[in-house]
Amino acid sequence: MADEIEALTKQQTGFLGIESARDGFGIIVFYWADVASIQFCKANAEHIHYQKAARRIWYETYHVRIAKVAVSYTHLTLPTTPYV
Repeated sequence: MADEIEALTKQQTGFLGIESARDGFGIIVFYWADVASIQFCKANAEHIHYQKAARRIWYETYHVRIAKVAVSYTHLTLPTTPYV
């Protein structure tokens, strides 16, 4: 079912990307163009169906945060090559 939820979400207007991680508990971050896009996705009948099923099967509790990304950057340290 997780694959179906992800596929549905990727089809929604305003969807920008997704990241996830699991280490004792899971976290999934969805990126959206704006709040209206989030509201549109949450109102989708299929989304509501999957959300109810996920609550019944996997999640006793969960937490939602809606935040605006002001800045995002990555620092990448490249391996050094010894001079010969």
